[in-house]
Amino acid sequence: MAKQEIPTELTPELVEFFQGEKLVNIATVDAETGAPNVNAISWVKSVDEKRIRFSVTNNSRIVDNIKANPGVVLNIIGLETVYSIQGKAEILEDTMEGVNLKLAKIEITVESVFESMFWGAKITQEPEYEKTYNLEKAKELDNSVYAALMK
Repeated sequence: MAKQEIPTELTPELVEFFQGEKLVNIATVDAETGAPNVNAISWVKSVDEKRIRFSVTNNSRIVDNIKANPGVVLNIIGLETVYSIQGKAEILEDTMEGVNLKLAKIEITVESVFESMFWGAKITQEPEYEKTYNLEKAKELDNSVYAALMK
């Protein structure tokens, strides 16, 4: 049986998916224990089919984990399926300029894209979330973070 070719970049649909505000899970390797570590993130944007940027507070465990081991997996539920996107992460800025919080800018170079939904099923509704703090301030913060991410 021939080995299946694994895509090494995002499809146009996935690039578009990462343009909106989405709930994304990121898996890193814990810097202290070596165990898998999974977190939910939302400030995520695709730069192109090979690069995805995201932001987290610069004292996040995610930052320490990436410094120790740059291998990451992004897991998304959307486009009627589940994707696992493997890559190498690099911290581009420890503290992004133009943002009122101390946030790190991190870029993932995509190495492989797996459709990881179990066979014979599809996603019928994407996960949704709502912000529970001042919506006007949240929008201001989101706009400044996304602008800084894409600089």
